[in-house]
Amino acid sequence: MVDPVVEARPWTEQVSADDAHYRTQLAYLFERSAFYRHKLASAGFASARDAGGLAEIAQLPLTEKDEIRATRSADDPIGAHLCASDGEIVRIYSTSGTTGTPSYIPLTAGDVENWVVTSARSYGASGIRAGKRIVTTYNAGPFAAGAALDAFERLGLCHIPVGTGHSERLVRTIELLAPQAVVLTPSYAAHLVEWCSERGVDLRASSVERVLVAGEPGGGEPAFRARLEEGWGARVTEAMGVGDVGVSLWGECEEQAGMHLGARGFVHAELIDPVSGAPVALQDGARGELVLTHLRHRAAPLLRFRTRDHVLVRGGACRCGRTSPRLRCLGRTDDMLIVRGVNVFPAAVREVVATFAPRVSGHILVTPRAPGVKQDPPLPVRVELARGATAEPALAEAIRARLRDGLVVQADVQLVPWGTLQRSEYKTKLVGG
Repeated sequence: MVDPVVEARPWTEQVSADDAHYRTQLAYLFERSAFYRHKLASAGFASARDAGGLAEIAQLPLTEKDEIRATRSADDPIGAHLCASDGEIVRIYSTSGTTGTPSYIPLTAGDVENWVVTSARSYGASGIRAGKRIVTTYNAGPFAAGAALDAFERLGLCHIPVGTGHSERLVRTIELLAPQAVVLTPSYAAHLVEWCSERGVDLRASSVERVLVAGEPGGGEPAFRARLEEGWGARVTEAMGVGDVGVSLWGECEEQAGMHLGARGFVHAELIDPVSGAPVALQDGARGELVLTHLRHRAAPLLRFRTRDHVLVRGGACRCGRTSPRLRCLGRTDDMLIVRGVNVFPAAVREVVATFAPRVSGHILVTPRAPGVKQDPPLPVRVELARGATAEPALAEAIRARLRDGLVVQADVQLVPWGTLQRSEYKTKLVGG
């Protein structure tokens, strides 16, 4: 553990300590955030005292990303949730944004330090040790993922940045510099297994002992993880962050039983029903959308921010000694489709299909017939066959049956030849036309 006293602290003690930080953070928002002063006052909360503590947090309104985006202008490109002065801000990251206009993420020096600490805890949980070499494929550039890179130096690792989209250079780097670990998205990890196989490169014989995946759901899917571990000959663990809140907030330990909250003490986590917004208890077996609140943030703190990540909670003691609840991300609620009243996540479809390996490649594409979230059955799903496999009606029927039994969805399964579906050196789209 990076911070054993913190990471192994009894969870009830953590919640108690977090409550004090939360009340201080609320007071800071009322003092400095025009956005939250107006938002909370409109909901009937005139002061931090009115809002209460963590036990009452569910009565406060949720924050949507579009709400913050709507407050931005040419004169105020960051938004009305900005709390820090120009002299306090030391770094500004950005996200691409769906409209083409970037969303900016300002940080104070203290915010940067907190991000590095949480990332170090999250990645450190994987078992990577000081003195080892790690190759990263994140393009730092303007994006928040670049902040995670500082964590590797904090862990005492020799950091070898390669970036995205340089498969030949990455494989050559592994061959020449013999790193013990590599960090990349699950999609890119899977792509490299195929890329190397096609070129006669044996990844299993490389120096890589640990593959750390992050950036999209999938790394914790049992069948998908097994395929990665088989292809790399290495242990696969995942991490997860939310750019607006912090990079690498959650990280999986060597038990591979869900991601621990590396950002404990800095971020408070809740679950809600993604449709109604009603609170869902954060307990073993619970599923819902992850909602996050900053506890000790200065530049642009967020309160009850909807992440759109749909997660499964795992409670109980972990043999590693960390005491926070654990999560596995099941998919994005903004990718969710509703088929005759049933919520269907494309990542969950992929997880079911992956159980049919080695007859399938593991690549899928959900192709809705109509625009919007609500779809009539059957839901069209393209399933890519393994190399050399033939499209047998019995296989398509078996996949349909398993999707029906496991996800309660009627699917129209179309088997397509190997190589039909797009690969990615970054993130894979599971929904398309």
